[in-house]
Amino acid sequence: MSILLATWIFGVILGLVALGVYVSYRLFSFPDVTTDGSFTLGAAVAAVSLVAGVPPLWATLAAVAAAACAGATTGVVHAILGVPPLLSGILVTTALASVNLVTMGKSNIPLTQSPTLTAAAETGLRPVFAAAGLAPHDAGDAGVLVMVLAIVAAVVAALYVFFRTTLGTAMRAGGDTATMARALGRDTRLLVIAGLAIANGLVGLSGALVAQYQRFADVQMGLGMVVWGMASVFLGTALAGGTRLGGALVATVVGSVSFRLLVAAALRAGLHPDWLKLATAVVVLAALVAPGFLARLQPRASSSPSRRGER
Repeated sequence: MSILLATWIFGVILGLVALGVYVSYRLFSFPDVTTDGSFTLGAAVAAVSLVAGVPPLWATLAAVAAAACAGATTGVVHAILGVPPLLSGILVTTALASVNLVTMGKSNIPLTQSPTLTAAAETGLRPVFAAAGLAPHDAGDAGVLVMVLAIVAAVVAALYVFFRTTLGTAMRAGGDTATMARALGRDTRLLVIAGLAIANGLVGLSGALVAQYQRFADVQMGLGMVVWGMASVFLGTALAGGTRLGGALVATVVGSVSFRLLVAAALRAGLHPDWLKLATAVVVLAALVAPGFLARLQPRASSSPSRRGER
């Protein structure tokens, strides 16, 4: 039960990373690799703030703001300075490697003695779930799961409402067809900068929550997060099919949880942790290649009966 609850908690929290990747990659067609650095930045800022005595909520909001600034920087490098999208993210992520280390002051910051949002959820909701028959540790994890589910649900609702407003619709249009957006008088450069700020703010929120849940922040903890986010987006798309904005946002979070469950099942089945990143890359590759492969098979299957009839 403890392993299942922890898997769900991490899957839901990392759903924020998947949402960030969805915003940048799906809505803006921007392959943003800043995700790896902004995830660590969110965890670093939250950890340093908590150790300094900042209340958990304000520490988390500071992490979101810092990561959003990192995403906006990538947008400026691309939209204002004219650097290609992929290279813009690589440059900012490389710079964040130093920024994160300087921010933390060391490679690892423990949070065992600091108050956190997850600790507050454990303490506040443990009696409720303990009364329902769960063991004390499981009851605490169930409380954390309820909290992160509430946070992610609020984020999904906020994204849905925002991207259906006039500004949000313009941002989506700028990502899909920049030429049309410019023809309507929109400055697509500012739209891209704002979109990347939103995307990386979500990633920073995920990093801050992960650091608070696992009670430490590490300078290497963001490695591979962009691949995780893309895997979750593609898996969610495969599970839900072609859906509109609201369904796509929910499917992205479902994809993150499903992918986390698959990873946990693989580890339980005997997959060595050293092979986990390779397995993740294989899943992303399969999700990218499989739809096109299946689409090529369908015309052949539909044409084969007519050919047999001609014979």
